[in-house]
Amino acid sequence: MTEFSFTCTGVRADRYAAGPTLVFRLRVTASGDAPVHAIALRCQIRIEPARRGYQPAEADGLTDLFGERARWGSTLQPVQFAQVPVMVSAFTGETETDLVVPCTYDMDIAATRYLDALTDGEVPLLMLFSGTAFTGTGGFRVEPVPWDREASFRMPVATWREMIEQHFPGCGWIRLPDDTMDALLAYRSRHALPSWEATLKALLAGSPPASDPLRTLTGTTGRTRP
Repeated sequence: MTEFSFTCTGVRADRYAAGPTLVFRLRVTASGDAPVHAIALRCQIRIEPARRGYQPAEADGLTDLFGERARWGSTLQPVQFAQVPVMVSAFTGETETDLVVPCTYDMDIAATRYLDALTDGEVPLLMLFSGTAFTGTGGFRVEPVPWDREASFRMPVATWREMIEQHFPGCGWIRLPDDTMDALLAYRSRHALPSWEATLKALLAGSPPASDPLRTLTGTTGRTRP
């Protein structure tokens, strides 16, 4: 059986991707001299929050994920970041390949909320590998990539922020249910507000909402989203 090992040597934000994307550089090593024709690799990436320290402002931003700091001894558990496939091309001995990881700025996702709370330093990641390798001389031999293959990597927080700034410069992003979006659009139309920013500012500056805010917003118009 061929022994495989994996090392992450770096990460960058993909400037030309349609959406937020990180590209990890992965080094793959195979024991022996037999050629590896290909590897159908799966990689699960986890954030390990217990492996770094946090400034007071960061701790405040993580309260909704892990609770009060006094409880972190039991609540600071790993957070799922991504699960992606990659096809490794033919090589003998050692090769490097890109691991492309699409990301999101959806603040309902635990990993996004965690990363958004960090101001500096590094993000401790653990990469877990599995898959199928096609090896052999003069033919193909199918071998599993053992489930215990893993690699640790510390991603700079600055890389994450660079990626987000490329796609959401100076902005945030929130996801809302359809009925709430319909209500916001109705409010914006009724008051002829020029943008979503102006709409939210008007709501924040207004009087407290009634007991049923959606009915209040949509009461004078039946307009919904296009």
